[in-house]
Amino acid sequence: MYFVRRWRDESPLSKQVIRVADATVLEWFRRGWDQEDPDGWVGDELDGGVYGLESIFAEARELHLPRPDTIDELRGLLDEHLWVEGDDDGTFIRLDEHTLRVRTDDDEVDLAYYFIEDVAAAPDRVAFLLWDGWPLPAGASDAAFDHDVPVQTVRPAGAGPDCVYSVRTCWQHPGTGTNLDLAGAVAFPGLTLPELAGHLRDAADPEALGWPHDARLLRALVGPQDGDIGPAMERFARLGGYDPEPAGIDTVAEHDLIHQRVVKDLAAEPLAGTRVSLEPHIAQVARHIDSFFGFDQWFVFDTRWAAAHPDLARSLLRYAAHWDPFDE
Repeated sequence: MYFVRRWRDESPLSKQVIRVADATVLEWFRRGWDQEDPDGWVGDELDGGVYGLESIFAEARELHLPRPDTIDELRGLLDEHLWVEGDDDGTFIRLDEHTLRVRTDDDEVDLAYYFIEDVAAAPDRVAFLLWDGWPLPAGASDAAFDHDVPVQTVRPAGAGPDCVYSVRTCWQHPGTGTNLDLAGAVAFPGLTLPELAGHLRDAADPEALGWPHDARLLRALVGPQDGDIGPAMERFARLGGYDPEPAGIDTVAEHDLIHQRVVKDLAAEPLAGTRVSLEPHIAQVARHIDSFFGFDQWFVFDTRWAAAHPDLARSLLRYAAHWDPFDE
């Protein structure tokens, strides 16, 4: 079984993936039911603390709660005794026969954690969630790629059959204000990744001002002589703060002017630990912010890369659309 913690982790992808010896979610919770030190046991089991997870075991000891024998019994106990914050609608604890998905917050950022049994690890939903390394692989294919994940489509479209997708994770996403309520990937239809920089630079200024925030930021990062998207991603790596917001990004339409403003915000070098990987059909940055927030990430890839890695691509699009990869 897999356990994943999506939080402020000192890893480039801001998550930790570990293997748990138990085969099922129920077995793991049953094994922890009578632990004398719930907080220490959870930390030892999952290679570090998990915000609020120890609460179910602490209450089990304090209130002499019966050890669950079925998934339904475990569900009732979790709903009643597992500590989560911000769950006004009662939708943050999601247990089924083979997975547990939980969302909460630590008063600074949102976080989620997941127990996923091997039999439930559908690659098109969790391949990226379970990916535990940097960077994502390179590659390209001429095969077709499709998906059923909602995206934000940017117009005008290019002339070709391909599409570029932008997935940016951050700690206070513009428009939502939270790091788990992402607005979905941004799609640039009709383009391959090598064509994106020129398309962004040449877009009509008034039209570009109505694009989603990440599309406008990416356009602002593109320089007047950039032949591909690589230099723009390298500039992103040099922005500072957990919520980089260049002055005028919401009001300045002219490309040259907004690019000049972005350049003024750039540090001479990225912070130590920042990772940049540039390939013909995928560009990716893990921007190190500080020791508290860790990293944020930006992936820009096209259908050529997606066709070579369809499960990674579909699951990455899901990662940007909803905190729960099994949400329908």
